[in-house]
Amino acid sequence: MSTTMVQEVVHVGPKPEEKGVKKYLLPADIGTDPNFKRKIVWKNVLGFIVLHSGALYGSYLCFTDAKWLTVAFYWILTFFTGVGITGGAHRLFSHKTYKAKLPLKLLMLILQTMAGQNCMYIWVRDHRLHHKFSDTDADPHNAMRGFFFSHMGWLMSRKHPLVIQKGKTIDLSDLEADELVMFQKKYYKTLYFIFALIIPVYIPVILWGETEWNSLFISYFLRYVTLLHITWTVNSIAHFYGTKPFDKNMVSVESRLVALWAGGEGWHNYHHAFPWDYKASEFGAGLNATGFFIDVMAHFGLAYDLKEASPDMVKKRILRTGDGTHKYFGHLVTKNNNNNNNNEKYYEEESTNIEYEASKIH
Repeated sequence: MSTTMVQEVVHVGPKPEEKGVKKYLLPADIGTDPNFKRKIVWKNVLGFIVLHSGALYGSYLCFTDAKWLTVAFYWILTFFTGVGITGGAHRLFSHKTYKAKLPLKLLMLILQTMAGQNCMYIWVRDHRLHHKFSDTDADPHNAMRGFFFSHMGWLMSRKHPLVIQKGKTIDLSDLEADELVMFQKKYYKTLYFIFALIIPVYIPVILWGETEWNSLFISYFLRYVTLLHITWTVNSIAHFYGTKPFDKNMVSVESRLVALWAGGEGWHNYHHAFPWDYKASEFGAGLNATGFFIDVMAHFGLAYDLKEASPDMVKKRILRTGDGTHKYFGHLVTKNNNNNNNNEKYYEEESTNIEYEASKIH
């Protein structure tokens, strides 16, 4: 297993029999303990049952009783609150792939609050932890524990002790210096009640006469659960089913389905290879609604200093660590690997010859 950002070196004290010897473990060496038993948090399980029951009923109302404007509002709000996660919490605040002027930054914070996936501070901490210790026991949604766990099971059980321990090592000084982020953190419950529940529910009621009952189950329950599952597919599907054209050593994969479903977040092998790229994909706006949104914001001067990997950098990474599935350079990976294997064989033979000649001399 491997991590995808600059790896922290963890010092492990020398054993008694190894005095004077230092050992270092990379985060990838943490691995996944198959014997670790998680404790279920039953109040979270009950909460998810209530949320999903409400969402199912909201789906029923969409086809039977709700106004079409309410259904359209549900989809539109799901998209824009999703951008609050993908373009805000993820690409802006977690990875700093671009900079945002105050109006856009404030919008991202509001949309992320409406998404209801915890405050920005905690969301970013967990995501940076995920990148630093990807797919190990220090990763909050460690994919090595199975599809369901990485999708939503991690939110229904106690955190692994390493998640708590390593979470304290994540640098969040940039967020702590941000007054808006800390304001949201301090008053998150109140802000959530206003922006995630009251405003979405009462917009349809006030503007086009939808019933409070219908709007509650569609604009809140159904919208909220839909976006949760969209977000979770990045942790689950995009770590299980797909190709690894940029780094075959990573668990994360390229998933066209997730890219379409999650606003461009499914190009996950690329993202873990180049987490600082604002596109989070190789080809910009292609199946990348979030990248397109950031481009539009940049056009109007609200987003700036957009970071991206150069084509040459991407190609070199493909040739060095790709699995050979890249559309344009995949065939070169096999050729490159064959050349490397031949070089290794050559050097091995040369080394053997040198050793043989040396043995004759001595």
